[in-house]
Order: sequence, then structure tokens, then C-alpha cells
Amino acid sequence: MAWLLLLGAAALEVVWAAALERSEGFTRLWPSVVGVTAAVASFVLLTSALRDLPLGTAYAVWVGLGATGVAAVGILALGESAAPARLLCLALIVAGVVGLKLL
Repeated sequence: MAWLLLLGAAALEVVWAAALERSEGFTRLWPSVVGVTAAVASFVLLTSALRDLPLGTAYAVWVGLGATGVAAVGILALGESAAPARLLCLALIVAGVVGLKLL
């Protein structure tokens, strides 16, 4: 169950990062509300997952999957670079997360 909570926390990290980008420095109400709400929910889920998972593992997975997800949003929705080297680096982050889960 802790891993599911952690995956949910990482997914919400993607939501809050994307929403805050759209908030234009907190000058747009609804993206700001979504961003802050998703951030709080992400922290709550991370904190819940920490009851059963080691801090280092949980934090690394949360940040790694969140960063990879945000980069994917940037590539797919915002026209950011999908250069092979960038994709390789993102794949290495995911490989590290999988390694942490298996260990």
C-alpha cells in the first residue's frame, strides 16, 4: 500500500508542477489553486508512505518519478526537447526508481 501512496504522491507532484507553470507566478487563480492543492495532497501521500518506507528510498522515488513525469509533460504538451540524450537520462532515472523498488 505504501508504494501505491508513493506513486500517487509522485503523480500529484507532476500535477502541481504543471499547474504552477500555468499559474504565471500565482497571478492566475485556478492554476494556482490546483497547484497548491496538489502539492499539499502530494506531501500528505508522501508522509503516509513514509510510515512504511525508508526516507531515502521514498524521497528518491518521489522526486525521481515526479521529475520524470514533469519532463514528460514538458515534452508532450509544451514542446520541449525530446533529444535522445535527454530521453536516455530520463530512462536512467526510471531505472534507478525500479532498482530502489526491487531492493
